[in-house]
Amino acid sequence: MIATARITQKELEVMRLRDPKIVVASLNHVRKTYGQIEALKNVDLAVRQGELLALLGPNGAGKTTAVKLLLGLAKPTAGSVNVFGGDPVDARVRMRTGAMLQVAKVPETLRVREHIDLFSSYYSAPLPLSETLAIAGLEPIANRKFGELSGGQRQRVLFALAICGNPNLLFLDEPTVGLDVEARRLLWDQIRKLLSKGKTILLTTHYLQEADALATRVVVINRGAIIAEGTPSEIKAQTAGKQIRCVTSLSIETVRRMYGVLEVRRDREALEIKATEAEPVLRELLDGDRSISGIEVASAGLEEAFLALTTEDNSQQKALRGN
Repeated sequence: MIATARITQKELEVMRLRDPKIVVASLNHVRKTYGQIEALKNVDLAVRQGELLALLGPNGAGKTTAVKLLLGLAKPTAGSVNVFGGDPVDARVRMRTGAMLQVAKVPETLRVREHIDLFSSYYSAPLPLSETLAIAGLEPIANRKFGELSGGQRQRVLFALAICGNPNLLFLDEPTVGLDVEARRLLWDQIRKLLSKGKTILLTTHYLQEADALATRVVVINRGAIIAEGTPSEIKAQTAGKQIRCVTSLSIETVRRMYGVLEVRRDREALEIKATEAEPVLRELLDGDRSISGIEVASAGLEEAFLALTTEDNSQQKALRGN
């Protein structure tokens, strides 16, 4: 007989929620138009159980439209939307979802704990008030009125309202806007804890570092169409290259002519160089300037990959219009 480790029911549930094969929400061949504007163009998007999917794109790319469709706040012009096997407007589906949106209006005269009490009453099995306050870091200001709060504190209240119902699927639309560095890091920690409990999260953000730090998978959307998809590492790998920073007496024009250099710009006293490979460029830099200093070399990050993907896509679109 082979000995097996005993797995608790709770552990089984978390494993089931993390099953990457199970899709909890999807857009299927979805088009969405607003008059003559085509916001989404035949988009297929799947959100899998237990993952944090970061949906990235420039302003007007279609991110907000995709989120509204998945929340049932808008209907597709063509195609279908599926959340937990049903229509996102179904009450049973909404009981399992939570959302923190960029545009959210709540009464400013209610106190923080009153807001959470009210929102919690909409759900059948909400988190205890004390737990919601602790997760969002709101305990010290629980009795303050919403209208008296700073921008960062209001963001934390909106996060609390999104999680108070203990949802299986959480939509976070620009959740850290207005937060200082410390508050942003604390919120990241809470998001990671939610993931460790098997929750599924769809995140939109303009902070590329945030997506890099949190995402299981990244989808890049531009002009209403998905142009890239994969893990953060896979997305970054699509933009080959290295970033070199150094203080040198060599001119920008001289460095730009070096083999493998893609781009050069000045940042205060230093040059920032983008190159296909670092080693050949470093050799030429050292040969040309023996007094070179402050050399730093880094791989292209998610921000560079994002900019490269969207810039390339925009260039292709212009070329097509030109033809």
